Amino acid sequence: MFVIKNAWRSVTRNKGRNVLIIVIVAIIAAAATIGLSIRQAAATARESGLENTTITAQISLDRSKLISQSREQSKSDSSGQSDDGKPDFDAMRSALSDKQLSLSKYQKYAKSSSAVKSTYYTETTGLSATDDFQPVSDSSSSSSSSDSNSSDSSSGSSDSNGQSDGNEPGDKMPGGDMGGQGGAAMVSGDFSLVGFSSDEAVANASNGTFTMKSGKVFGYGTGSDGDAIISKSLADFNDLSVGDTVSVADPNDSDTTYKLTIVGIYKNSTESSQQMGGPMSSNASDPANAIYTSVSTLKSLGLDSDSDSDSAAQLNYTYVFADKADYETFAKDVKKAGLGSDYTVSSADVENYESSLVPLNNLSKFALTLLIVVLAVGGVVLVVITLLNVRERKYEIGVLTAIGVNKVKVAAQFTLELLIVTMIGLALGTGIGSAASVPVSNQLLSSQVEQQQTQQSSQREQFGRDMQQSGGKTSDDSADSGSSSSGGANGADTTKNTANGKPQGGAPGGMMDRATNYVSSINATVNLAVVGQLLLVGLALTLVAALVAVVFVLRYEPLQILADRS
Repeated sequence: MFVIKNAWRSVTRNKGRNVLIIVIVAIIAAAATIGLSIRQAAATARESGLENTTITAQISLDRSKLISQSREQSKSDSSGQSDDGKPDFDAMRSALSDKQLSLSKYQKYAKSSSAVKSTYYTETTGLSATDDFQPVSDSSSSSSSSDSNSSDSSSGSSDSNGQSDGNEPGDKMPGGDMGGQGGAAMVSGDFSLVGFSSDEAVANASNGTFTMKSGKVFGYGTGSDGDAIISKSLADFNDLSVGDTVSVADPNDSDTTYKLTIVGIYKNSTESSQQMGGPMSSNASDPANAIYTSVSTLKSLGLDSDSDSDSAAQLNYTYVFADKADYETFAKDVKKAGLGSDYTVSSADVENYESSLVPLNNLSKFALTLLIVVLAVGGVVLVVITLLNVRERKYEIGVLTAIGVNKVKVAAQFTLELLIVTMIGLALGTGIGSAASVPVSNQLLSSQVEQQQTQQSSQREQFGRDMQQSGGKTSDDSADSGSSSSGGANGADTTKNTANGKPQGGAPGGMMDRATNYVSSINATVNLAVVGQLLLVGLALTLVAALVAVVFVLRYEPLQILADRS
């Protein structure tokens, strides 16, 4: 009791010095509160941002790994190069061949894990035009127009100037298995024929959402074989309506034709005024020339992915999960089910969300640096003040020990004094930090987002456009997949960063402008976890400063102190 009373008298007696300590501790606590709350919010966003949010994923072939292994094998067998000094292309092609997963394999892996919520898939192939059914195009270019139908089917297409477009009719663009590409295959020709497995697959069409202008979407059973829907642009271009029948040609054999019945006409949410995919694209790359049907129809035509036809469709299989935890569970389950190391499980949703957290991660690192600097500087200042306090009260220490007070009790008194003052400063600093944490953290995060957007603007100026990535979703889809999980549990919001401020249209297998929905605000409120961490910080600072006081108190000899004073 003597120690407590004496400590309290000392705290109230030395107001000036203790107020200074309270101010210093309050500043440290306020900065620590903001730093800890930012890190807590960032951790919550990373861990729970994708909880209760639907995640899609694909299994894809790890081509880079296979090519690297092939090169290493070639080097071990020989020089790794052909006679003319070039890499052994045949060996690398051999390593990549026959690696595409079949539909039955994808379905097997879906059944191997209870984490799979649902699945859907699309199969995409190219078709050529006939005399009565032409693609939407701003020129006479057509890989199988009425003129080219009468010529050798292996010749390239030509435009109105008679120049070849460089594409062989019906050739698919390189890529093989499209299971992990997140979009339909890139095909050449006049039309892309996309077969869907279910309404869920239709809702996630690579060209984005669409609405039916007339008719209805096809069925998926054999009773609906031959039914298809076409875009309004394509219908208007060919003066077609629901109920009409169109004829399309096999791009590898112009004498082979297929008949499709139009059961509906749709309109894309985002119209494209130009062909997508760059100079290597064909009319089939234009979303307006996409013909949608069921996978059952493709199978009935002998164009499905399991067929032996040269025009066999390319498969894109998607797994759907309730949350990120299920996605991670699936990645482990398929490995146990026999998925080889040549394949990877990836999710564009997860990757896009992680990309959206870049400014937040940068802010979290900044908060950690700020926290370390503030604690280090604050700790040094407290130690110095405590040291000066002990030296100033050297005579008091000598008197107390001379009248019989144990040195341990004297040291405990100084520790208690410092603890009382520190806790008062910690409470004030926590209150200030709690009030300032949300606006300050969001202002700092806004600066980080602006920095990222400035970097993208610089890249856009360098390239003359946004940097591009492969995939079939529109920019809106890409952005939404990163933002749909940003709210909710962690209270994070996002800000869009799309090229030219507008969504960019997608196309089967084409390129898209990368647009990231950066997390632009967080709910960096102070919770019990932050309060607990602040208490530990306060105790740590008190103990460090008190340790200095204890060391000096135990070193002092009362008789020597009194003698020096006299």
